[in-house]
Amino acid sequence: MKKRLKSQFLFYDRWLDRHWIVRNMEAFQDLIVVILCLGLFAVMLIQLWGILIALTQAPDYKQITAKILFILILVELFRLLMVYLQEHSIAVGVAVEVTIVSVLREVVVHGALEISWIQVASICGLLFILGGLLLVCAKTPHMDCISANTKFCPVKYGEIRQHEIEREFKHSRRCEEIA
Repeated sequence: MKKRLKSQFLFYDRWLDRHWIVRNMEAFQDLIVVILCLGLFAVMLIQLWGILIALTQAPDYKQITAKILFILILVELFRLLMVYLQEHSIAVGVAVEVTIVSVLREVVVHGALEISWIQVASICGLLFILGGLLLVCAKTPHMDCISANTKFCPVKYGEIRQHEIEREFKHSRRCEEIA
């Protein structure tokens, strides 16, 4: 019995080609991400306008600080979407950074003195875990980098360079033995 090809569904030589479907779905997802980027950019402009209006009136520094931190969160989300458009994968490190800034924004908005000790302990635990996750993300090479066989990947290129150094060392040792 003949096995079916992995690149096609049950209907061989018909319109259900998996590569065609995946290619079109990826294009549609890219369109959605571009629309989200434009929406985030519009929200950032609205927030900046709100900050300028708030500065002209009697300034409430707590609210202005909250709006500035909110814009920073939007900038990080925008960066996350840009990384997704370039690599078609979510950058976990950037997502963790967004979460950390979001948690700290809530502490600033509500005030550290107005939060109960249980919430402060929970926030500290969450920030500790997110910080650990951020360290792990910083120390772990990206999987796309490892699977790609390019000299721009420090892991792969480092391994290739180490083999070249070992080969040169063996070759130089043979030359010394001959001489």
